[in-house]
Amino acid sequence: MKKLFLFFALLPSVIFSQEKDSVYYSKMQWFADAKLGIFIHWGIYAVNGISESWSFYNGYISHEDYVKQKDGFTAEKYDPALWAKLIKESGAKYSVITSRHHDGFALWNTKLGNFNAVKNSAAKKDVLTPFMKALRNEGLKVGIYYSLSDWSHPDYTNFTNKEKRYENDPERWKKYLTYFQGQLNELSDSYNPDLFWFDGDWEHSADEWEAKKVRAMLITKNQNVILNSRLQGYGDYATPEQGMPVVKPESEFWELCLTMNDSWGYQGVDVNYKTPQQVIDIFADVISKGGNLLLDIGPKADGTIPDEQVNILKELGSWTKKHSEAIFGTRAGIYKEHFAGPSTLSKDKKMLYLFVKGNPNEEIELLGIKNKINRVYVVGEGTMLNYKLMGKVYWSEYPGITYISLPKNVQDKYMTVVAVLLDGEVDLYRK
Repeated sequence: MKKLFLFFALLPSVIFSQEKDSVYYSKMQWFADAKLGIFIHWGIYAVNGISESWSFYNGYISHEDYVKQKDGFTAEKYDPALWAKLIKESGAKYSVITSRHHDGFALWNTKLGNFNAVKNSAAKKDVLTPFMKALRNEGLKVGIYYSLSDWSHPDYTNFTNKEKRYENDPERWKKYLTYFQGQLNELSDSYNPDLFWFDGDWEHSADEWEAKKVRAMLITKNQNVILNSRLQGYGDYATPEQGMPVVKPESEFWELCLTMNDSWGYQGVDVNYKTPQQVIDIFADVISKGGNLLLDIGPKADGTIPDEQVNILKELGSWTKKHSEAIFGTRAGIYKEHFAGPSTLSKDKKMLYLFVKGNPNEEIELLGIKNKINRVYVVGEGTMLNYKLMGKVYWSEYPGITYISLPKNVQDKYMTVVAVLLDGEVDLYRK
């Protein structure tokens, strides 16, 4: 992740060189349906609980001391099958793990470079491969995070925010291109991921990265692979970070990546965790705008996941399981002027789902729906709800206000979801 940058404001253009053809829409279908993914930031930075890569880049610690953390990266309690089961329990349909961050430390036994979990850590083993297998075993889609930049590599231009290795050395840069593109080939050949999640692209242009070539290389290996937008625009979907978009992003497909506390990797001193309620609230807002939530966890150096993070995943999972019909496979909902809260629509747009925040006084309002309502019920609970149409008169085209009764005894402790079955595709009065 790039610190001190307002990524909410940076929704990079996507697919500026690719036509949106049938292959593109076909491969994006699972992503549009998934709604929830789990991000994993795991590396040597978990040993001291310091900022991943940025701590040495910004001068908070020397690079030498940063690298020493490899001796504490034991992964001795690492259980990839348990990770995958927990991710599935959360309701997530895919997971993205940091195969290599900006610090250059690789989780797999790469043949390129000399800084990885097998050769250069106390773990002395490949920790990426078993997790890839565990995700597949749970029927989850596999995503691999990969940073284009490597601040530890001797042939990379930048070392820290105050020190560059070189400015203009084509031969040295070519060596670096061979290195990072070779690692991408390894990852693609070894794991055939469903998604590549790029980062670290801001330090060089698309031409310098050979981004078009990289995209073509990966798609040649797997035409269905999805790429995020951080390949200097040669991607398939937008990737806002941390800041929840106030309005729906222009990109047809998008994903908000979000930490549970204020840190991507494990930092024991960071106890500023979002509550399960807050996470669910944000998730509902994201899917209401047609996006996905990529929620981050940061395991410890021994491979265990902090209890606070486990609790959030389990609570989120209980809620998503109960309300799955209103979440997975749905599309963006209606405007907030019609319902004062998040909403989603079924693919055929005949079922409207209303996400009710808080504990309303046993009644919610739905404005400007021109359709006839056939049925209203509580998702995951089944109770049929009473509703009445008010303000509709024969001489006005205004469709009136529908008041839906929502008794206290059917309300969910986090967020109640109400299903409204319409007589056809949703038809909104917009005057």
